This record gives sequence, structure tokens and C-alpha cells, in this order.
Amino acid sequence: MFTGIIERTGIIRASRSVSGGQKLSVEVGSMASELTLGASVAVSGVCLTVSNTTNDSADFDVIKETLSLTTLGSKRVGDKINLERSLRVGDRLDGHFVQGHVDGLAEITSVISSSQEWVAWLRPEKTVAAFIIPKGSVTIDGVSLTIAAVDQDTFSVALIPTTLTLTTLGNLKSGDKVNIETDIVARTIVHHLNQVGDAKGITLGSLRDAGFA
Repeated sequence: MFTGIIERTGIIRASRSVSGGQKLSVEVGSMASELTLGASVAVSGVCLTVSNTTNDSADFDVIKETLSLTTLGSKRVGDKINLERSLRVGDRLDGHFVQGHVDGLAEITSVISSSQEWVAWLRPEKTVAAFIIPKGSVTIDGVSLTIAAVDQDTFSVALIPTTLTLTTLGNLKSGDKVNIETDIVARTIVHHLNQVGDAKGITLGSLRDAGFA
């Protein structure tokens, strides 16, 4: 379990194919001394397990399914990634509950950047779109954000200067793909409504038309 508050960015030092997937070696700086074998780390929003550490790096084994369903499959040596260690009991929850289980991808359709604001519009995969709600929570490449607006098949987020500085999101541009994890509460509610609807012949679309979703 994570919070979506990025501790630092890291750099992919090495990537090699292994049986069943790929092994990533990531420069994690001083975080390496606090990581143990088997520890969980959110790597750009993907929960991975530490398989080895050195002075300033950590290794992760990434299975084929994760490579195909997240942006990790397209990462290259030298790419920056967002890092967050797992939440400890008693820690402050400054973001929202994040599982590190990516629901799907979204494509950046536009970025509005000026001295007054930084706003990105994204088009999520259809399997994710139902869980995107105005003012709800969403995790983008591991970063906890609030959805600013929803418009048909796209949604927007606005970032503050601190987030732009401390994460990789400030480098996003149109056409880039990002990992999306939707809010666990929104997913649970929509799943329940779908199950109830299936049993009673009600669709989520009909609930929206009636003003209930």
C-alpha cells in the first residue's frame, strides 16, 4: 500500500531480459540503504519487489504481464522514474490509498503550461474511463492527484510547482503514455453498481442518463 507521494525520482541504470520477464536496475540514491530484500516499492506507480540492492541502486524483477500492461515495458536505460516506498502503519497519509496495481494506460492529449498554471489532459483506456470522476483521486505514474475536470473521453489534472519539480510529470508532452491507477473507492462503487445492474437489468449508462451516476 502506498500514498502517491513520491519520495524521489530514480534513473534506470540497466535493463535485461530474463526468464519470464525483465530485470531492472534502478539508481535509488540513499533510499538503497533503507531497502531490504522483498521490500515493496512503487516504480512509476507499479508495485515491484526488491530482489537485490547495492550502495545506491536496487534491482526489480518485472514479469511479462506487467511489462505489457504498464509503461515499464517501454522504459529504456537513462529514463527517470518515480519512486515511493510502501506505507508503514502510523505514517501520515498525505495523498490517498494507492495499491500499486495499474488499471490501465492513458495518453497525454495536451499540456497547458504557463507561469500561472500547468494542466494536462489525458485520454484513458476505455476500461479505466468509468472510474474517472470529477474531483476524485487518480494516480498518474505513481503520483496522487485530484481530477480537475472530465470531458467525454478525457480528463484533466493540474499540478503545482512542487510536484513538477519532484516528479517526472513535468516532462510529459502530448502523445506520452502514463500508468493510471483509479481510486479504490470509485472502483468498488462502480463494480457494485455493475453487479446490481446485471442482476436487475440496469446499466451504468442508464443510471447516468437518470442522473444517478
